[in-house]
Amino acid sequence: MKSLHFEDYVAGTARASTGRTVTEADIVLHAGQTGDFYPHHMDAEWCKTQDFKQRIAHGTLIFSVAVGQTAGEINPEAFSYGYDRLRFIRPVFIGDTITTRCTVTEKRDDPKRPGHGIVVERLETTNQRGETVIAADHLLLVRRRHPVAPS
Repeated sequence: MKSLHFEDYVAGTARASTGRTVTEADIVLHAGQTGDFYPHHMDAEWCKTQDFKQRIAHGTLIFSVAVGQTAGEINPEAFSYGYDRLRFIRPVFIGDTITTRCTVTEKRDDPKRPGHGIVVERLETTNQRGETVIAADHLLLVRRRHPVAPS
């Protein structure tokens, strides 16, 4: 485990995942877990009559995979505070391979916790063609090495 405190994060620093190919099994399992059996995900024949002409993966499935792709490094000084501005930009199809990159875009004080700060990472997931399929801002609540005085 690598301990990074708020002061250690630098804007522009990035980390990237390896690729992961989305399978039909992923879609079927996600539908079963969530109850989202919409035909866009499950009905190959109906999808042939629609704009994309094939089934698409659930946005929530791809978001979950993207989060998992970036969760390999454990930092005991930080935890996820949530995600802002989540967008499903392009569809992901069975057989697409996705890769996720997180880039530190911002650091700011946490007004409620002088012993912590907030680090914002831009999460971007791309397909094998380099097209962005998902984007979101990941907020990390990170312990400071030196707490700031409350204002």
